[in-house]
Amino acid sequence: MENVKYIRDSIYGNLRFEGVFVDLIESPEMQRLHGIKQLGFAYLVYPGANHTRMEHSLGVSHVAREMAHALDMEEDVVAVAALLHDIGHGPFSHTLEYLMHSREGKNHVEITKEIISGERRLEDYKGGKTIKEILSEHGMDAREILEILEGKKEVASQIIHGPLDADQMDYLMRDAYYTGVAYGVIDMDRIIQTMKVYDDEIVFERKGVSALESMLVARALMYSSVYLHKTVRIAELMLIKAVERAERFDFAFMTDCELLSHLREMGGYQRDMVSRLKYRRLFKRAFAMGLEEMSEEEKEAMASLPDEKQLEEEISAATGVPEEYIIVDIPGKDIFLSEPRIRRIDIKVMEGSEINPLSHYTPLATALQMRGITEWAIMVSCPEEYREKVAEKAEKVIFG
Repeated sequence: MENVKYIRDSIYGNLRFEGVFVDLIESPEMQRLHGIKQLGFAYLVYPGANHTRMEHSLGVSHVAREMAHALDMEEDVVAVAALLHDIGHGPFSHTLEYLMHSREGKNHVEITKEIISGERRLEDYKGGKTIKEILSEHGMDAREILEILEGKKEVASQIIHGPLDADQMDYLMRDAYYTGVAYGVIDMDRIIQTMKVYDDEIVFERKGVSALESMLVARALMYSSVYLHKTVRIAELMLIKAVERAERFDFAFMTDCELLSHLREMGGYQRDMVSRLKYRRLFKRAFAMGLEEMSEEEKEAMASLPDEKQLEEEISAATGVPEEYIIVDIPGKDIFLSEPRIRRIDIKVMEGSEINPLSHYTPLATALQMRGITEWAIMVSCPEEYREKVAEKAEKVIFG
């Protein structure tokens, strides 16, 4: 009997998978992704945002196949790479990425490679075939899949990770659908119709510029209104602080529920933070300031601030509030590590025999690159009961 499955997707309808795809989808490494929310704690602001990394992976595989087909490329190998591109994600998706990188020197991309190459397996599931063995059984080489994900296969790599790729197109449409916001709606069909390959690079025809503009605007608005919403950010930082202050443990292969359960069992501070997240008793913003609100002196002071941990200790000393209940957020390195494409606008447009950057045809691209990624340059949050004390002292501690 032919090994074929139809999976009903919220965005694209029925998706057909067969052969190697069915075996990969049924592997424990892929099934784990059912337990990881695509948008971390965004459901605390947008209650519909409970979709998972599994749904997204299936969607990216579908979009990558559509793109490969439009470019007359071999579809299966690109679609397999797309299916596996997030297999190394940790609990709550990007939330703990920076912490993992600072401790282990790895992010989810490195762990994805280790899983595909067979170097790492799930610790709580013994037996069965590795991803590498499944690929080999179907005549596919894990090394080729890795080269696509590592950016070594020109066009195939750009389909999955490029200035405008299958990953971004799926997450923008999917996240807009589940959060209920209109910002992420893009014309995927038009974008794919206007794709071409020129000199081993994906370019877009001039007639597709409006669709490209729409995509860039959608991405910028989804970051500011959903991915980096202040309440979502505070919840993420609460989880990070709970993990940071715990005795070290390996959370890389945990699901969301397993991580929260592990922290709860520790008791004390970790239990309290999990309870606050569970019942949405989140820290509140006590102080925040954007760059546009700052004087030149304050901007200079920002450039030489100590790290967040030291500022938290100083605010604690000034207010008497326990340091573990103060969170200072200066958005920056952690955001760009988890999503390096956030400001990429290096999209090439073909007009006749000429290739120009998108910025040649529209000022939008450059304007969006200059737009701030969060409404605050620094934010201090704490439990509601300490808010007044912290609000009173935070600015003086930060700016002197």
